Amino acid sequence: MAPVAHNPKRAAVMILLAASLIASTTIVAKYLGTLGTPLHPLQVSAGRFVFAFLALLAFSAVTRPKISNPQVGLHLGRSLFGWMGVTLMFTAVARIPVSDATAISFLNPVFGMMLAIPILGEKVGKWRWSAAAIALCGAVILLRPGAGSFQPAALFALVAALFMGLEVVLIKLLSGREPPMQILLFNNGMGATLALTAALFVWTAPSWDQWIGLCLIGLLMVCGQALFIQAMRSSEASFVLPFSYSTLVFAALYDFWAFGARPDAISVTGAAVILGGAVLLAWREMRIKS
Repeated sequence: MAPVAHNPKRAAVMILLAASLIASTTIVAKYLGTLGTPLHPLQVSAGRFVFAFLALLAFSAVTRPKISNPQVGLHLGRSLFGWMGVTLMFTAVARIPVSDATAISFLNPVFGMMLAIPILGEKVGKWRWSAAAIALCGAVILLRPGAGSFQPAALFALVAALFMGLEVVLIKLLSGREPPMQILLFNNGMGATLALTAALFVWTAPSWDQWIGLCLIGLLMVCGQALFIQAMRSSEASFVLPFSYSTLVFAALYDFWAFGARPDAISVTGAAVILGGAVLLAWREMRIKS
């Protein structure tokens, strides 16, 4: 892909649009998993990958990207962890407020940091460990560990963040070796194969509205991914990534608009603590690289 001139305003707009689209996928997933005759989360994740892959194939038919030296093993691992993370995330949003599940998903860079120690051999100092501890405390708050308010379904989002953290580590390995379009094609192609195979074991015939939702969730996600890549190409990661936390704001607004969900004090507190840890981690990464 050709380089894009440094343009912070363009990057900010792109990442905000990406955040709004990615947040909307969780709302569509909640609709598919709660209204009418709910679809199984495996079917919902199949829709996300299959229709995203079909959209990428259509785009590739026009642009004809060059495929060279794919790291098949890394792609397979990344796709497997990504599929498991997405499936568990869709399971969570059908059972707890979307804002809670989205906030917990922001733990994925924290888990990615921890997993990079044994997998990539990275060294982690006290600042990054402090950021991880803060973010994990926020997750505990959102789990509501009291006997009367514990959210077992939040554990799905927590494990989803762990798998997404593993995916982050493998993306780090792939990003320096292959172009973004090739990574997207392999990820969504392998993810579609895995997701559709698993979905066949729980398949129920979707209604026409559900088919539209399944198609929509795939298109929204692939558009969000494309915008995110464009944002990263338009400015430094240290400038772009903080804007991605607006996903939580969009998720809360969409959840209120679609389902009337209002974040309570525990949700706001837990989300704020997780974001605090994530921002501290991003700041420390920026300082290390500067």
